[in-house]
Amino acid sequence: MIRLIGIDPGLRNTGWGIIDCDGNRLAHVADGAVHSKSKDPLAARLSQLYDGLAEVIARYGPAEAAIEETFVNVNAVSTLKLGQARGIALLAPARAGLVVAEYSPNVIKKSVVGAGHAAKQQVQMMVSTILPGCLASSADAADALAIAICHAHHRTAPALKLAAGEAAL
Repeated sequence: MIRLIGIDPGLRNTGWGIIDCDGNRLAHVADGAVHSKSKDPLAARLSQLYDGLAEVIARYGPAEAAIEETFVNVNAVSTLKLGQARGIALLAPARAGLVVAEYSPNVIKKSVVGAGHAAKQQVQMMVSTILPGCLASSADAADALAIAICHAHHRTAPALKLAAGEAAL
């Protein structure tokens, strides 16, 4: 069995979801979101996100992490801020010694729903179907659980196994 964390980066709310993966069986462990105070300076907000993610990682002890890749917004300032939050979302698990995988939004949706352009509601419904009894605490947490599920399905790739220190098949 291996414990995985999915992280959905955002400057205001960074969602996280923890699942246990035992072969092809997945189980919900916990989920939530780390929040930053919108009135604080950017550096303080990024520090809040880092501290929150580091606390979650220390508490639940995942072995691997997965993060959604950034999509480009029309607004360049928003894209830059999201990129900075994403940097923190990459840094926190890396500093904890975790292998960090990255997946595009379309790959995540296709892994969970079966369609790369699925609506948010479809993703949330499938997360609760794949993880029975899971009622994600927020949309950000549901997205993070979807990222963890995607990673559970894709982590058998030989390059990822070698990066995680596992023996190649």
